[in-house]
Amino acid sequence: MQELQLSDWLPTTNKEVKIRGWEALDVILFSGDAYVDHPTFGPAVIGRMLESFGLRVAIVPQPNVNDNLQDFVKLGAPKLFFGVTGGCMDPMISNYNANKKRRDKDAYTPNGDIGFRPDYATTVYSKILKEKWPDTPVLIGGIEASLRRVTHYDYWSDKLLPSILETSKADMLVYGMGEQPLREVVRLLERGVPFSSINTVLQTAVLLKEGEKIPKNSNWEDVEIASHEVCLKDKKKYASNFKVIEQESNKLAARRIFQKIGDKTLMINPPYPTMTESEIDASFDYPYTRLPHPKYNKRGPIPAFEMIKFSINIHRGCFGGCSFCTISAHQGKFIASRSKESILKEVDTVANMPDFKGYLSDIGGPSANMYQMKGKVQSICDKCVAPSCISPVICSNLDTSHKPLTELYQAVDSHPKVKKSFIGSGIRHDMLVPEFNKNADPKELDDYTEEVMTKHVSGRLKVAPEHTSDPVLKLMRKPSFSYFHKFKERFDKINIAKGLKLQLIPYFISNHPACEVEDMANLAAETKDMGFQLEQVQGFTPTPMTVATVIYYSGYHPYTLKKVNTPITRKEKDEQHRFFFWYKDENKDWIKKTLNKLGRQDLLKVLLPEKTEKWRKNTPTGDAKHTFDDAVPFNKRKNKAKFKSKKKRR
Repeated sequence: MQELQLSDWLPTTNKEVKIRGWEALDVILFSGDAYVDHPTFGPAVIGRMLESFGLRVAIVPQPNVNDNLQDFVKLGAPKLFFGVTGGCMDPMISNYNANKKRRDKDAYTPNGDIGFRPDYATTVYSKILKEKWPDTPVLIGGIEASLRRVTHYDYWSDKLLPSILETSKADMLVYGMGEQPLREVVRLLERGVPFSSINTVLQTAVLLKEGEKIPKNSNWEDVEIASHEVCLKDKKKYASNFKVIEQESNKLAARRIFQKIGDKTLMINPPYPTMTESEIDASFDYPYTRLPHPKYNKRGPIPAFEMIKFSINIHRGCFGGCSFCTISAHQGKFIASRSKESILKEVDTVANMPDFKGYLSDIGGPSANMYQMKGKVQSICDKCVAPSCISPVICSNLDTSHKPLTELYQAVDSHPKVKKSFIGSGIRHDMLVPEFNKNADPKELDDYTEEVMTKHVSGRLKVAPEHTSDPVLKLMRKPSFSYFHKFKERFDKINIAKGLKLQLIPYFISNHPACEVEDMANLAAETKDMGFQLEQVQGFTPTPMTVATVIYYSGYHPYTLKKVNTPITRKEKDEQHRFFFWYKDENKDWIKKTLNKLGRQDLLKVLLPEKTEKWRKNTPTGDAKHTFDDAVPFNKRKNKAKFKSKKKRR
């Protein structure tokens, strides 16, 4: 492998700009993350894409906002625009846990150090740039901007905030994955169109000033949602906005959305069609070094990079539409899959890295088993407004064949330098159950399950039933827990037949909207009866742009506008959480009192039988004691999960 030079990374300093022989820059990107030149990190993808247009691009990672703000002026003003992102996660998720306490690690910073990313980073960076360079356009994007593009509830300040375009003072917002809109913005700028006149690009949003003319587009229909001021006064109106926003975000022929914010008007243009195979392949084919910038060599490893260093992302998007998850709101409902050739090319690149030991940590995506899945008849999808393709049932028009994925795994494993490829992403177990996935070939589903169990996991298979209560699961847009039982039966059958001794590791959530204390008691009893003893679990964390967060703040379901009870207080949340830990001595008296008060002695007998029982853990799946970090974002949990085996602790 050819030795890398400093100039192989995008420049981050004046010295690096001069090495390239540049006198000026076209675009300067600011990011809340450390700079990792890898296709999993959004700023690197955008930087490399802009570079492919012949633009001179630099990146300022984690600029210091606590000094004289030298990082915001050191490279001067770019010719075209500043690009700003808070990073690969919303900075408030990066900085705080579900209890609003500061985290002690930041996965996107060298050595996991904290303090290098301000709260609400996109707004902070953008406002500084507008103050320092008032005549240079600022374009914001990434997950923080994307999910805060309209009036939204901010859990950490416990306030309803306006569009981030208003608070950040930025000139334009790109929502979702940014390649397609940015390509068009650059094309127009290079044709000489002033930035201020670029306001009809798909998948962008701008704030129109009072009296400013609304741009015409004969191909678009328009819809106006309740103003920010109305939302502040009327929680039901705020809730009703979300149905429009979610449906238009998922349509292939969406309406343009307008929202009044004071004397200004927010205009959100419709999204682009799903990226084609060649378009998404191109995003993975730029000349990445696949490594952190050398400036971090003495500061320690970047945890997020270490997690994905030897992983392969095979698609974007998720058609699950889970009520608590932001993936579809940012990446879209429709799956954009890479070609098999592109994936195998990246596998070869990774396999030839000098420190590769033969093990790929993940062949996956937002959900591991949605690769190449799409509508059988596209015209049906064109008219669809459903937020999920698999809830409450799997759409009869959805092709859920797992055969391409099974064949892909086998092709990856045939590489001479790959000893084993793991599936680290979450698997939708419900799609592997013929009783739920009725239109699929049961043999294909079993072939995939067996392929994963025998070749792509190491001791544990992680799945996410999330709850056992049907009303809660319905609101979550997840299937009945009965299908988890069905999946476990198939899992056990393969486990025994192949002599694997694998553990099945289920994820669960407490404190979700519609969840009552009795639901958590049922969850504890049912999972105990199945042989699971849960150690650390996920508490629901309200994040912008989800159905569950809208309900948490407003008390109304945005689709029905009916009241939904939600645990809000710390006491309510703690009480629900305690049922996960029924086996701890400090919880037993409280559980007895609570279940007696509820008249649920039947559950009490299961959880705390009076006679000493010899309780055995989950067999044949083995020792099922496991943990996963509290308050890890749902779309990142696959990277954060930690599991402990009782045997290992002995």
